[in-house]
Amino acid sequence: QLQLVESGGGLVQPGGSLTLSCTTSGFTLDDYAIGWFRQAPGKEREGVSCINTSRGYGTTYYEDSLKGRFTISRDSSKNTVDLEVNNLSPEDTAVYYCAARNVRLNLCRLSPEQYDFWGQGTQVTVSS
Repeated sequence: QLQLVESGGGLVQPGGSLTLSCTTSGFTLDDYAIGWFRQAPGKEREGVSCINTSRGYGTTYYEDSLKGRFTISRDSSKNTVDLEVNNLSPEDTAVYYCAARNVRLNLCRLSPEQYDFWGQGTQVTVSS
């Protein structure tokens, strides 16, 4: 059974950093494009970053406004996809989710509608 479990969220002060982890099981991570998304209260879920499959060269993508602060990486030996987030601001407060696309699709997308499998999310709260 394909599963994704997010961890690493919490309360952090403005300017701080976090590393969120997406731990996967039940499938070969290299064969699935993985995305990170977030949803703030009262807002729609939005794409943050994603990474292609190994056949898609593992290319990474970021939402334009987040480039430079977010870094996505995959460790296939640990079955994890991490999202490092730096210089956090209160506007980054949200539930962060990871998701996997269909196995036949090598390329990732930043649109939530393109993903078939989701984790339960991890809360990130940025506040002083």
